[in-house]
Amino acid sequence: MAGRLLKVSSLATAVFASSGFYLYSRQLDLNDLSVVRFGRAAATTAVISYDYLTAFKHVEHGTNEYWAIKSKVHRRSAERLRDLCCANRGTFIKVGQHLGALDYLLPEEYTSTLKVLHSRAPQSSMEEIQQVIREDLGKELSELFVSFEEKPQGAASLAQVHKAVLHDGRTVAVKVQHPKVQRQSSKDIMVIEVLVRAVHWLFPDFAFMWLVEEAKKNMPLELDFLNEGLNAVKVSNMLADFPFLKVPMIHWDLSTKRILTMEFAEGGQVNDRDYMKKHDINVNEISENLGKIYSEMIFVHGFVHCDPHPGNVLVRKCPQSKKTEIVLLDHGLYQVLQPDFRLDYCRLWQALINSDMSGMERYSRRLGAGDLYPLFACVLTARSWKAVNAGISSVPVTHSEDVEIRTNAAQYLPQISELLNRVPRQMLLLLKTNDLLRGIETTLQTRASSSSFINMSRCCIRAMARHKRSKARSGRRRLQITLAESLSLWKLSAYELLLWLKGSMMGHWLAALLALLH
Repeated sequence: MAGRLLKVSSLATAVFASSGFYLYSRQLDLNDLSVVRFGRAAATTAVISYDYLTAFKHVEHGTNEYWAIKSKVHRRSAERLRDLCCANRGTFIKVGQHLGALDYLLPEEYTSTLKVLHSRAPQSSMEEIQQVIREDLGKELSELFVSFEEKPQGAASLAQVHKAVLHDGRTVAVKVQHPKVQRQSSKDIMVIEVLVRAVHWLFPDFAFMWLVEEAKKNMPLELDFLNEGLNAVKVSNMLADFPFLKVPMIHWDLSTKRILTMEFAEGGQVNDRDYMKKHDINVNEISENLGKIYSEMIFVHGFVHCDPHPGNVLVRKCPQSKKTEIVLLDHGLYQVLQPDFRLDYCRLWQALINSDMSGMERYSRRLGAGDLYPLFACVLTARSWKAVNAGISSVPVTHSEDVEIRTNAAQYLPQISELLNRVPRQMLLLLKTNDLLRGIETTLQTRASSSSFINMSRCCIRAMARHKRSKARSGRRRLQITLAESLSLWKLSAYELLLWLKGSMMGHWLAALLALLH
């Protein structure tokens, strides 16, 4: 028996030593091993699940003590999830960033904790960057660029951006993919899917399969930088009528699936009020123009940039014209809306803006919300049910209403999860986009301004008229539709002028004069 044990221990020692020597000789990072990444994710999931299973055993549901404990559990779990994302990096950080953007869908403890992942993205070494460029472009850095800054301008979950100068003197931004992301992403998504299913089995109310489905669909697209370049060209042509929008030009000869070289554009982040003040940039103008860009993308064209976090939206004074510009970066994640979905979405927003409650219910149901249509309306607008009933375009947003919504996000998490599993997949990225845009508006203090609703209404009217004209069988009918469209747009412009007069000094003079005459 002792001899057998000696043989087994000797064999185990030999295997362990040879494995260690193999890993050392290959200079492998343990974090690259799938078993390590899976083990770390499984352990974190188990700890979080155990915390939720045991924390409320001796507490009565619905009491103040229950909600206080639940908030602490949310916070602990969010911190564990954040640490897991930072450790596993890549796809995990991307998914964590996605969750952190869902301000009005997830409890505040999760969103505030996971938001830091935008600044915790990993950095690849200069050697790794050079290797990717060498493999994909077949040349050394010195052959391609006069200068190449080693310190990245920014690092994201999938790539990092370096400033460089071409031999013809033009300054460019070179986006280089982290070398290990491509290989790890499919395995990471599989791990996330297994763990999400396990948690759903333990907690039936936890229904986050939509998150896995979105990651499966979008991650391969985001990892293809040629696809990102094509999206940038498409949106630039599509919104060419907006002189205030700048999309950096792509250098196709220096771009591959893992490298994207583009025109370098300087500017401050869209939520940087100090930068805007320093450069004499009007906050309200920026907010209004950003609303125009996204209303046009969503309602008219159905081709939507779905990652407008502040790092991807810059503002600046154009070096040539000195006019204010919005620079839109990172075109990897777009949503293409199906025509029927887009038109129902138009009709739903028109109903919400016009306080048409029957229309709101009808089109919410058509978009898959079912009996959860009141919750859907609140999620979509980030307004309370009371404000939706009163009219979101006429009732200002208050701090107490925002607090109420965030509290409800924690209380109605099972219903929100069910709703997100019901609605079409196209809706999910739109909801994320809505939340990111609202976050920007909140920082700029322009939430729910009348101009944003007017711009949305204008785009909805144009989209509906375009659809009706495409279905019209006679020139006379098309003329009627065009005239009706022009009349509706004229009414909106008149209403906009009235609001401007009301808020201007001239409006105050007219009001005083009328009061005097009366």
